[in-house]
Amino acid sequence: MNDWPEDGGYGRGNANSQPEGPRRMSHVQRQQAPQQQPRYGQGQGQGHAQGQGQGYNPNYTQARNEGYDSGYSTGQVYGGPQGGAQGGGNGAPPPYTPQGPGRPAPDWRKRAKVGSIVLVVGVLAWGIGTYAWASSQMRNEVDLSKVIERPEEGDCTTYLIVGSDSREGMSAEEKKKLHTGSAEGKRTDSMMILAACSSGNTMVSLPRDSWVTIPNFVGSESGKAYPARGGSKLNAAYAMDGPELLVRTVEFNTGLRIDHYAEIGFAGFANIVDALGGVELNIDKGFKDKKSGADFQAGEQTLNGEQALAFVRTRYAFADSDLQRTKNQQKFLSALANQAATPGTILNPFALYPTLGAGLDTLIVDKDMSLYDLGKMFFAMKGINSGDGKSMNIPIAGSAPQNSLKWDMPKVKQLVQQIKNDEKVTVTSNR
Repeated sequence: MNDWPEDGGYGRGNANSQPEGPRRMSHVQRQQAPQQQPRYGQGQGQGHAQGQGQGYNPNYTQARNEGYDSGYSTGQVYGGPQGGAQGGGNGAPPPYTPQGPGRPAPDWRKRAKVGSIVLVVGVLAWGIGTYAWASSQMRNEVDLSKVIERPEEGDCTTYLIVGSDSREGMSAEEKKKLHTGSAEGKRTDSMMILAACSSGNTMVSLPRDSWVTIPNFVGSESGKAYPARGGSKLNAAYAMDGPELLVRTVEFNTGLRIDHYAEIGFAGFANIVDALGGVELNIDKGFKDKKSGADFQAGEQTLNGEQALAFVRTRYAFADSDLQRTKNQQKFLSALANQAATPGTILNPFALYPTLGAGLDTLIVDKDMSLYDLGKMFFAMKGINSGDGKSMNIPIAGSAPQNSLKWDMPKVKQLVQQIKNDEKVTVTSNR
């Protein structure tokens, strides 16, 4: 049904050619709305009436005064400012604006807990990664399963630590700098047994000129059987068939089973010292030696790699020759372990990685030796340096042919028995 008028009302047009004039609409009187109370925040009293309150609307004011409701909304949003004024008129305080729920206070205990967990996970990840990397760098080349007729195991963990005169990987310039010479192959330059026991750790040096019997053995590479050979120097065993025969010879002459083997050459030894930034050492008496390049004054000093190698290799500057050298080797290795096995090195990747990288690529160990076992070895040496243990030469009875040294076998047997039974070592060396 069409409610529009037929004479062309609004929106319909008409038939006249001239536009229709304006029409007067009849006034519609609306019922007067009840007087409204000022909304919350629009101002009070004079400030509101004069338009000074927040949210002032002149249309609303005029309509209220005239009794006429225009029907317009003030457009005010609850709590929102209207107009340019921010506060009430005549010094009135700013309107209260309701806030939503406040942000809860930080739970610092929870944050600390989460942070601790993240830190622990990060440290564990770093530790596991470092362990895996270092383990992959170890040279597990010595097969102790090839050693025959072995003694029974004791209560302590025993290590045979060997310093060889290997020049592997050294340039001609490095050989000259370190006074190593250019001999081919490799020989043992130092040997010592480290017994890690609950009763205390013991380090026993074995002079390389010790007069011993090289027992019958099976060649580690050839598989050929060889008869025993009496009246030989200890280092000859290494020259004949390497680490396996050296372990066999030490076990045969001492009766002590060797659990692990560790060997390092000249270059690796010097590189470890340099990676640590040198090793602090107190030298009791100064000495010089042209062959090793040693030139030391007495007193506290820090030795670099070149100086450290000269210190542990010098023998001709001492009346006791090889015996004094073994004492110097023990002293330095204990100081080295004491400095390496510290939080400052272990927990500092800028110190740990260079140290491990400098030593592991030249460190040769047995196939069953893990990085954990290697760490135990270093901490056992560190304990000796701090006074928790004993260092000594193997008991010597006197001289033997070919400028060699004869062991005091009754004392050697007593020493070995105490180590086997994890007893405090009371045996002393007379030299």
